[in-house]
Amino acid sequence: MAIYKRRRYLFMTLDPVHIGTGGYRLGRVDNSIVREPGTRVPKIPGTSLHGAARSYAAQLYGTPEAAGQTHDTVTNPEQNPVCYTFGYIKKSNNGQDVKAYSGVVNVFDAHIVLFPVHSLVGPVWVGTVERLREAGFEVRDVPDGWAKEVALLTFARRDPLNLGWLMLNSGGQVTVNAPTNWQTERWNAIENKIALVHESIFSHIVNSNLEVRTSVSINPETGAAEDKALFTYEAIPRATFLTAEVVLDDYRANHAGWSPGQISQTGKGHPLPGNAVWQSPLDVLDAGLRLIEWLGVGGMGTRGFGRIAIVGQPQEEDYGQQANAAQSPSDEGVTTP
Repeated sequence: MAIYKRRRYLFMTLDPVHIGTGGYRLGRVDNSIVREPGTRVPKIPGTSLHGAARSYAAQLYGTPEAAGQTHDTVTNPEQNPVCYTFGYIKKSNNGQDVKAYSGVVNVFDAHIVLFPVHSLVGPVWVGTVERLREAGFEVRDVPDGWAKEVALLTFARRDPLNLGWLMLNSGGQVTVNAPTNWQTERWNAIENKIALVHESIFSHIVNSNLEVRTSVSINPETGAAEDKALFTYEAIPRATFLTAEVVLDDYRANHAGWSPGQISQTGKGHPLPGNAVWQSPLDVLDAGLRLIEWLGVGGMGTRGFGRIAIVGQPQEEDYGQQANAAQSPSDEGVTTP
């Protein structure tokens, strides 16, 4: 019996985050960051979150050999919590036999929902109605047909307000409520400092207010700057809020001989520090994601980049429970005239 669950995480960047595109380009900066193709809004790829979570979970669970691309040195990878969760490739018999399984968790891209921008009233977090609602937020009191040059605010203001370089009129007050699991101190600090704009100008505001830094390579012999070695790079700034979805597709459930809660050195009951026990591959993923708050993701980690914190607890949906609720035994065989 397969198990299907979906989680939605709310993240907040604690440092600037640089997920590079892998090359240089002519334009605003030398080293650009990854963006959504259609909107050109920066994002954090699911592959970056997946790779960081796997590496950190492998260290946390005491199986660092499970973090690599190949897992020839992993004993019983099918019962190793990290290999089971993220997948593995193991060769044997001098490479003649290859055993490979894909992981049972799918990590999707993290998209920006609220972006910090300086204004006349201090920092304001800019978002759109569509992005917030799609992420699970409740947005109320939105007027019909509001103009593009208008911003809707969660605080009272009648005068125009600048969002970075862009001045917009105040279009009235709206209410933005986060899901209960996300209502923590970090959310409470910004819920009355939100400005909602049209989706068509959101990317312009974001891209105009990214953090841009300049660095230079140092000659190790002279201790001075290398000639023509100046370069610039951009990053998602601190205090940006993003949401990402994770799907558990545990197609091998109940086929590995595991007993939930069993404490052993291998298998589903693999112990964590403090004798905590993982009950699901989602526990392994969650443990790895939470370490990103300490160890970071992406490039420039030694320069103070990359830390991301999980805000509150993730929202979770169980496909099996929804399916059972949608069709109860009493509904079977009933037709509507």
